[in-house]
Amino acid sequence: MKQNRREFITKSTCALGMATLATQVEHFGLMTALAQKTDDAQTDAPSDYRALVCLFMAGGNDGNNTIIPNHSDANLSNYTTYFNARNAAGLAIPQSSLLPISVPKMGGLTYGLNPALGPMTQNGNTIVNNGIHELWAQGKMAVVANAGTLVAPLTRAQYQNRSVARPFQLFSHSDQVSQYQGGRADQQTFTGWGGRISDLRTAPDNPNGLVPMITSINGAQLFTAGQTTLPLAIANSLTPLNQVLNPQLTGVGTTTRLAAFNELRTQDLSSNYIKAASNITDQAMQANSALGNNPMEVTVAFPNTGLGYQLKQVARLIKKRTDLTVNRQVFYVQIGSFDTHNGQLAGQGNLLTQFSQAVRSFYNEMVTQGISDKVTLFTMSDFSRTLNPAGVGASAGSDHAWANHLFVLGGSVLGGDFYGTNTSNGTPYPNLTMNGPDDADSGTTARGRWIPTTSVEQYAATLARWYGLPETNMSSVFPNYNNFISTGTNLGFMQP
Repeated sequence: MKQNRREFITKSTCALGMATLATQVEHFGLMTALAQKTDDAQTDAPSDYRALVCLFMAGGNDGNNTIIPNHSDANLSNYTTYFNARNAAGLAIPQSSLLPISVPKMGGLTYGLNPALGPMTQNGNTIVNNGIHELWAQGKMAVVANAGTLVAPLTRAQYQNRSVARPFQLFSHSDQVSQYQGGRADQQTFTGWGGRISDLRTAPDNPNGLVPMITSINGAQLFTAGQTTLPLAIANSLTPLNQVLNPQLTGVGTTTRLAAFNELRTQDLSSNYIKAASNITDQAMQANSALGNNPMEVTVAFPNTGLGYQLKQVARLIKKRTDLTVNRQVFYVQIGSFDTHNGQLAGQGNLLTQFSQAVRSFYNEMVTQGISDKVTLFTMSDFSRTLNPAGVGASAGSDHAWANHLFVLGGSVLGGDFYGTNTSNGTPYPNLTMNGPDDADSGTTARGRWIPTTSVEQYAATLARWYGLPETNMSSVFPNYNNFISTGTNLGFMQP
């Protein structure tokens, strides 16, 4: 779908925040002052620290080859159902390669994780950490199954007769990304649910924070954009923290100009707008000082990959939380592209390996820092992909679908199980029958696009509630929240 001018401008400017203020203070204008309130009510900060880390799997990760039935129960979709749908095209993963996980909600039946989510080996020897598979048995990782964008709960019959509103522009990358990150599927939104949480919680939770509540390590994103707060957008760990802001005034007479700039920020403070501008710039300068002092490098080794660099930078910022006087933080990182229309086995496998190794290093670092129960990492993606493959052999891939399986990891996660609203078979994991009761497609052309039974709102609200968002604010952050009260807005995968 084409972006209109307003959307382009909004997404292009949604990460001005501290990074722009600190690196281009010469060009600071009134716009940022208008975007930031200075009279928010101040309340006591909470006593404990909590952080959410959103990991977006861009392009649409194939959930069907991420979590696979590993049993033969004839009453539920089993490995044979999966194998028969994908083997002829060469897209089925051998059952012997699956990483087994026991699922209590499935009566203890075994499912399997993609082999890329386990240890990396070479010539039979483990060469990197154990990946995320091991966290399942430790109860530190859960799966929210068959989740996706919804306006309201939707059955197959309602989808096909259009008696209940559908998300707009289904199967479109840009629209489904916006709906996941924006937290609503009935219309376009120009703020994200992470940004809206920051709007509401910065004053009470981080009253003296030297950096914004929300930070992206992957540029400007809708998820991080709010109405009254701007996110911090910084480079990955290849740039040290003491250089990510690095304010500079260039040209002749830099020292004199800096002194003049500092003096200028003490003038005309009777104007609310100018006072706001000066206050924000002061915060940027203080943040730069805090990031530059008392450097704290992480202990755990992170992989030398794009996601590894991003999560290492998040870990550094978390380790600096006391110096930055923050009690609540939200982060955004991204990996992709999972748009595997062809070459999926190798392409997805490589990306899942990078995902698994980087996330495990991040979790291990949180354990080392002693706050694994205070930091929760969760995944989102555009959508899943069709069960029916596209192409054959090494070039086999899959096309855009809908409901997906999402990971949640951390010390406060009630892990080792599947969560979500039940599908037609009475469990959160869908029936893998094309043209079956959970398929949006019908007839002989059905390809296996599972209709979500759990909404983005239910998933995100469960995370936001653990983070500290009051129930009274839920509908402000998630406009369609009330549509899902009847099916449950707390999925139960987080400890209180």
